[in-house]
Amino acid sequence: MTDINVTLHDAQLEIFNSKKRFKVASCGRRFGKSYLAAWILIIKALQSKDKDVFYVAPTFQQAKDILWSILKDIGKEVIKTTHENTATITLVNDRKIYLKGSDRPDTLRGVGLSYVVMDEYASMKPEVWEMILRPTLADVKGGALFIGTPSGKNHFHKLWTDAQEEENKDDWDAFQFISKDNSFLDPSEIEAAKKSMSTQAYRQEFEATFESFSGGVFQEDWVRYADDDVFEDNTKVSGHYVIAVDPAGFEQSSRDRGLKSSRLDETAIAVVKISEDKWYVKDIHHGRWGIKETAERILDSAEDVSATTVGIESGALKNAIMPYLEDEMRSRSRWINITDVTHGGKRKQDRIVWALQGRMEHGKIRLRKANWNHHFVSQMLDFPSPLSHDDLLDSLAYIDQVSVADFAQSIELEEWEPLDNVSGY
Repeated sequence: MTDINVTLHDAQLEIFNSKKRFKVASCGRRFGKSYLAAWILIIKALQSKDKDVFYVAPTFQQAKDILWSILKDIGKEVIKTTHENTATITLVNDRKIYLKGSDRPDTLRGVGLSYVVMDEYASMKPEVWEMILRPTLADVKGGALFIGTPSGKNHFHKLWTDAQEEENKDDWDAFQFISKDNSFLDPSEIEAAKKSMSTQAYRQEFEATFESFSGGVFQEDWVRYADDDVFEDNTKVSGHYVIAVDPAGFEQSSRDRGLKSSRLDETAIAVVKISEDKWYVKDIHHGRWGIKETAERILDSAEDVSATTVGIESGALKNAIMPYLEDEMRSRSRWINITDVTHGGKRKQDRIVWALQGRMEHGKIRLRKANWNHHFVSQMLDFPSPLSHDDLLDSLAYIDQVSVADFAQSIELEEWEPLDNVSGY
């Protein structure tokens, strides 16, 4: 077998060198989870006699985005062939490394494996491990690594906690490493994040703690306002406008299904001026409109501020809006850049917390005083109650993605990489 030199920092090596069959690692962002996973998969596949290995991410596309290029790079001395479409690598000993998505459970069945890495396990359904992947390891008593950044106290937290129980210590090992444990990471990156994120979110994302985002996510004294001239005079505060849209089910079709109007979500259109370090929220238009009116209101909002980019939540509702929006743009001879915004594998609650909590706490979001303020503040203080709407919050949270997409339009793609490959931004 070809000799290869495993290059990992000390904290990664602690996980790598553990002899336990099952390992659960809670790690901060930029710890180097992907490189660790790649090295473990390569070594386990080279050591296996007749069984292959799986790398599983929340989706197949995420698996490719996160690990494909890393595997090909660090494994080039021991790779025999690669298959791009199926994301399969065959090593010199004829063992294969498969990249898989937990969202395609049928592709995970009916195989025998020697090892499995489950990356961002908090974003997967626990049944994928318990009912599908665990049995694939039985023949050769294969092992598994569960690795990721916490996402509240969910099944990942339970697995990490259970791994520390005395009765499980023969087979299980649990680790917790903060982002600073990556000796290759510039400390200034972490300090910059700390200044822009909420205390709670920073602890979760960079110190790998299992935070509970329930109640008191936002505080009323975090709400700050800006004078009207900030929005009208670019010499006062320089910046450019972007728009994010959180579409809701359209009222007529919902009524046809027997739903009460009072229970319907609203479509929300966030209009935000992006400056160097702050978001200035000019408007968040909201209401229960038909498809055509929704398209008209989106374009009206874009024309009003000469927005450079409009992000619309991808899915069936966006698909319904787009033909009307395209017709409206043709009739007005006004073309705007439309981009997808997505949940990025995050629950809505986590996405809102990640995008808004830190910015609100540190005064990075300023509102124009207007009638919509009380709706926004009410939703903010009620969040994350399942009995309250969060449409205005959700549309504003999507600005995080739209601002990145807008920036990426102005530079060569290869010059820009997302901060986090799973979330995509």
